[in-house]
Amino acid sequence: MDKFVVRGGNPLLGTIKVSGAKNSALPCMAAAILTEDEVILENIPQVQDIETERKLLTSMGAEVELGYGRAQHRTHIKCAILSDPVAKYEIVKTMRASSLVLGPLIARTGIARVAMPGGCAIGGRPIDLHIKGLEAMGAVVTYDHGYLEAKTDRLKGAHIVFDKITVTGTEDLLMAATLADGETIFENCAREPEVTDLAALLVAMGAKIEGAGTSTIKVQGVAKLHGARHRINPDRIEAGTFLVAGAITGGDLNVDCIEPKHLGSIISKLEQAGVKLDIGKDHIRVRSGGGPLKAIDISTEEYPGFPTDMQAQYMALATQCEGTTTVTENIFENRFMHVNELNRMGANITVQGRTATVRGKTELQSAAVMCSDLRASAALVLAALVADGESILDRVYHMDRGYEHIEEKLRGVGAQIRRMGDVFGKR
Repeated sequence: MDKFVVRGGNPLLGTIKVSGAKNSALPCMAAAILTEDEVILENIPQVQDIETERKLLTSMGAEVELGYGRAQHRTHIKCAILSDPVAKYEIVKTMRASSLVLGPLIARTGIARVAMPGGCAIGGRPIDLHIKGLEAMGAVVTYDHGYLEAKTDRLKGAHIVFDKITVTGTEDLLMAATLADGETIFENCAREPEVTDLAALLVAMGAKIEGAGTSTIKVQGVAKLHGARHRINPDRIEAGTFLVAGAITGGDLNVDCIEPKHLGSIISKLEQAGVKLDIGKDHIRVRSGGGPLKAIDISTEEYPGFPTDMQAQYMALATQCEGTTTVTENIFENRFMHVNELNRMGANITVQGRTATVRGKTELQSAAVMCSDLRASAALVLAALVADGESILDRVYHMDRGYEHIEEKLRGVGAQIRRMGDVFGKR
């Protein structure tokens, strides 16, 4: 398995570019199932989850061409024939977002078989809300030998109130509703930029959607969707990770190719902590504020609140802040798996239930640590960038799921980081 070797102590200087959002690209790729025509997606990140989604779609009969480099990270998807509308376990087990094909498959073909999803081991992400919504739209859903099977002649419009805010549930059912008979009204929807990005693609394909980005979305079903071209939003979590990287190393870093309006809660916490940010139209320059960083509590919430996907990275930053920081995780269970590894590097963090307490500032030291999930991996890289000595990060395949060539990007702005072992993709 691949490892990162990171020698800390270098401030990050220069410009680092952010890739397209994996969490936008995955539902947009799934949306291609809804039409026989070609869907062209630009700014697709070169990460493992995208390759997994490609395998998933091609296993169903789709034609998928991933183009990187000079092709502007452009992907062509054509689902003219879906010969096998099954999301097989051997593919789904590595990525929970595979459940996003459930709604499009049943809407397009009237039948879907989807293995129960896998992905990061960070607590429960129940698919019950997807099932409840599809049943409200007239689908018959059964569970058989690890697979969900949904059937219907045609989905019907319905009034669906989500019991709790769910990003993938909102996306999955939004796609299903585009081909339903009649109007579907969703309440208590996720408002994440990834939802609005998906809705923009669906509208370009001919869907009739109102209210994406608000808590209430209305969809008037149509008989057929057509192909479209769409550019994926910048990855706000990668952007946030790089902002923290600039702050934690005391560097002068320009984080480029981003959408600052999607980063409001992250920007707010960094500025409160004493980080100097110069915000442009599509970039943010992050610099040391000149004094010590201050401890600022965070509590994860649904968008536009502080994102759970930035919790681990902010905790790494909190180890370098003067005072005590409390970090409360309200979205997922079991999302403090990075704490023990940070403590191995000299952090002083304790956990009680859903709250972690970080006592800073601590001088981090190099260590051999284990990456447990995607965002925990990012937190350990950030800690290693300021640790004294050379750290070894094992199981960095987690990071390859969601960060495009992160070691190359960081090395380009002064980090001492290299990869050892097998390599995913072309480096």
